Amino acid sequence: DDDGDGDAALDATFAALNASTAAYEREARVGGAKDDGGGGGATTGRREDDAMNAEAVARRRKKYDKDLRERAKKYRVGERVSSKHVSDKKVRATLRESQNLADEAATAAATHEKWLASEEPGVLEADEGERTYQYQQRDIVNNVDVNAAKKAFDLDVPGTGRYYVDYSQNGRELLLGSSEGALSMMEWQRHYMISETDARETVKDVKFLHNEQFYAAAQDKYTYIYDKRGLEVHCLNDHMHVNKLTFLPKHFLLCSIGNQGILRWQDTTYGKIVAQYRTKLGECNAMTHSNYNAVVHCGHKNGTVTLWSPNQGTSLVKMLCHRGTVRGVAIDNGGKYMVTSGSDGQVKVWDLRTYMPVHAYYSAQPSDHIQISQRGMLAVGWGSTVQIWKDALSTKQNSPYMKHQFSHGQKINSMKFCPYDDVLGVGHTRGFTSLLIPGAGEPNFDTFVANPYETKGQRREQEVARLLDKLPSETIQLDPDAVGKLRAVPKEVQAERRQQAIEAELSSRKAQRDKNEEKTKMKGKNRTSKRYRKKQLNVIDDKKLAKMEAKRLREAGITEKRGGVAAPGSTAGAASSAPYAPEGTSKALRRFYK
Repeated sequence: DDDGDGDAALDATFAALNASTAAYEREARVGGAKDDGGGGGATTGRREDDAMNAEAVARRRKKYDKDLRERAKKYRVGERVSSKHVSDKKVRATLRESQNLADEAATAAATHEKWLASEEPGVLEADEGERTYQYQQRDIVNNVDVNAAKKAFDLDVPGTGRYYVDYSQNGRELLLGSSEGALSMMEWQRHYMISETDARETVKDVKFLHNEQFYAAAQDKYTYIYDKRGLEVHCLNDHMHVNKLTFLPKHFLLCSIGNQGILRWQDTTYGKIVAQYRTKLGECNAMTHSNYNAVVHCGHKNGTVTLWSPNQGTSLVKMLCHRGTVRGVAIDNGGKYMVTSGSDGQVKVWDLRTYMPVHAYYSAQPSDHIQISQRGMLAVGWGSTVQIWKDALSTKQNSPYMKHQFSHGQKINSMKFCPYDDVLGVGHTRGFTSLLIPGAGEPNFDTFVANPYETKGQRREQEVARLLDKLPSETIQLDPDAVGKLRAVPKEVQAERRQQAIEAELSSRKAQRDKNEEKTKMKGKNRTSKRYRKKQLNVIDDKKLAKMEAKRLREAGITEKRGGVAAPGSTAGAASSAPYAPEGTSKALRRFYK
């Protein structure tokens, strides 16, 4: 159900609880009023019953609150911080408000878990002195209900090759592919065969696409797309000699890698190759993708694991994981841990946040197949043995949770956990085996993500909704939360931008100064007196003629005579052009003569 229906049901439950409490209190008051002066034994008994009922409601309410507090602990991040020693009132109020909001969110999450995620996961508990890995599948089948016992079965078809396994996203359909070319799809819980076909060539891997309507099969030379009826729909000529397939459901991308070491992403909505890159590390037989960020992880023969995105031609990360060939790669649903198995006999757990090893396990033989369930259980398979490890990612375990040994010596070829069910499907050289693994699957499913009980109409609506919500391939990166955020500019680019800004500012100031100088030169040249003088330059009168004649004489070196007295020179001293001082010249005028 959606959140609205869940909230409505929760509100209705609380309303009913409060109404019952109020009714008990009201009846108690009425009973007390009737008992005044009467002393009847029946009324006293009824009042006692009401008091007992009220106490029962209070006990239930107290028990409910305690359960809610216990559930909310795992949703809280750290302990509350005391704000008594914070001197700033504003900071103190902000701190209290943020912590109150965090507590409310944790309580709301715990409430939704209690009422909407009501199913508890399965668990296998051993008696005193026993270990859980000592229990065989027949012991588990004999002690579970009939419906659960039907989920454990064995398809024994010797002589038909090695079998590859895959489940649909809702866990209802099972896809089997034989190395001899047999392809079959079934509803495994009903034991109903949907389709069966023969590809008539070697099959190396099978994979469901966005739903059970289509699946891909990596065959001897090319990769083919089939529908649920077993009819061939497409031949992907670009995907040649493929060994491993994986599908990104949120991006509708089919990824493949094989003998050529070429990693390809093909969009299944319009059929075009989004990207293809050479890993330059040779043949690859181990590949998976992260549900957290859709980055593809490939294991290579030189012991390295490379992380790839269609947006970059080289690997995003290259990790040296083993001293030998990497045989298997698996990633948990949260995208925090990666598990690898190599030819050196080690099974290592890696933290993808730091790309550092957490711890390592040793297998009796090099493990070729590893899988991680929805609730974090690790399945390791080699030869004819399957081991299941519980809580083995965050902490190192000393012994496995479960163990299964095939009695007829079947060699394991493929493994897959069934979504939303406690089942591990194992494909081997004699067919297929379904194993019960209590606690492996998620007991509560979201119908907006995957619905094991969906109808045809719901499946069509879901397909349309997924197509509308399809993410572009450009969003595939190591940190999916970085989409929509501002990327930090490198320091070199910041320095270059600052230098460019400084140069632009200096050039702008220089241009402004030049412009101001032009304005200063033109300032006042258009006033009325200036215009009048310009006009007078064209007017020639007696005064102007006298000035022009005097200028001409000065330029020619002819001195003027003033009243028969020589005129003073333009300069004084021995080099003066003035004549000698005549007799009778006053001392005040002698400086103008030689």
